Amino acid sequence: MKQVQAASDHFADDLAQLLHWRRDVRHFVGQPLGDGVLDALLALADCAPSVGNSRPWRFVRVVSPDLRARLADHVDAEVARAGDVYRDAPDREAQYARLKLHGLHEAPEVLAVFCDGGAAAGHGLGRATMPETLDYSVVLAIHTLWLAAKARGIGLGWVSICDPAFVHAQIGVPAQWRMIALLCLGFPKAASDLPELHREGWQANTDWRSRVSDR
Repeated sequence: MKQVQAASDHFADDLAQLLHWRRDVRHFVGQPLGDGVLDALLALADCAPSVGNSRPWRFVRVVSPDLRARLADHVDAEVARAGDVYRDAPDREAQYARLKLHGLHEAPEVLAVFCDGGAAAGHGLGRATMPETLDYSVVLAIHTLWLAAKARGIGLGWVSICDPAFVHAQIGVPAQWRMIALLCLGFPKAASDLPELHREGWQANTDWRSRVSDR
């Protein structure tokens, strides 16, 4: 196996472009990913860093049409309920109503991602004082999956408007698994390096320097 000692300028530029073009996708075409593609992506996600090499991520592929329909109906209801906070701001309420906040109905692949709080791998190393690093490790695996998918032209959408307890109960996973994310995967209808919330006027971008400070 060839060992990469240092990235070339070309590789670094490609990586920067990949990071800029990684966007939360909600608009999917129905085209399947193709044989073996999801397995390849999940294998790359498993390369993500994790506290104590615990690899606590647990990916569940939602293949049952009935289960997918229940999850989509639940998220639709939560989206409507979340919009109630904008009732006193008609312009913002109208903007909210125009946003598409998930692709559960049309994405060819849906994944529920959990953190195994009882993960034996790593023997507890590195998480004694910060057990939440298990959850952070799962988020890193999701981000790794996101980038790997984008490199193949595949979009990922993170569905955050859902009740973790509901998703956990519907999928029926072990009690020590904590629900982290509900993901939609598929080829996007259109690619853009501009976040949809910016395109829709929900929020303007800000300079990265505003989020960095010295002490």
